[in-house]
Amino acid sequence: MTTHAMEQARTALAEIAASFARRGWFPATSGNLSARVSAPDKPLLLMVSASGRDKASMTTADFLLVDDSLKPVEPGALRPSAETAVHARIYEATGCGCVLHVHTVWNNLIAELFAPQGEVMLRDLEMLKGLDIWEEAAAIRVPIVKNLFHLPALADAVVARITDPRVPGALIRRHGLYAWGANPFEARRHVEAFEFMWEYLFRWWSVQRGSLPSTMVEAGQGSVVGG
Repeated sequence: MTTHAMEQARTALAEIAASFARRGWFPATSGNLSARVSAPDKPLLLMVSASGRDKASMTTADFLLVDDSLKPVEPGALRPSAETAVHARIYEATGCGCVLHVHTVWNNLIAELFAPQGEVMLRDLEMLKGLDIWEEAAAIRVPIVKNLFHLPALADAVVARITDPRVPGALIRRHGLYAWGANPFEARRHVEAFEFMWEYLFRWWSVQRGSLPSTMVEAGQGSVVGG
């Protein structure tokens, strides 16, 4: 870990926070961001967003370094987001370099709509390329996890559903989206791709007046394809 790496992480996360806040993805100080600044073979060190900050006005000074026990490395007034525990487990499970968590109307609606299936299958959508999925007629299943207020339990539930390395995200019912990537640029792209697809899918569902046509639902498996 170097000072340069820490400043790079702070700058990248602050830029993402500002961009997402402009889109309304961090309402009421919700959501959190983190980036790994330690090497994969070293104990976990994360740059994380401070708790309770308005993401629309965050600066690089609103991020702090935490160690593998999720404690601040340096003394100060900042405290890490409560959901840092979930981030840490995702890093351990995936080996990723950045985790982002957003609360949007669209991801909440989609998670609620497909909660009975426990997943959303995305097929034949161009925006899957934003997840680096390029094969023709590609299909992935994005897990939907029950919202648990005990964060270690929520972390366990999320990690238990990370089974397909092609799927860099998980929906939390009535809560939001966790998405990750090798670095902040990739994680940001994944969030943007997911959020585009959530909005498209729900708007298409609405056009169908409350019922998905049979060609869009695959045997009750929560399968949704492009129009």
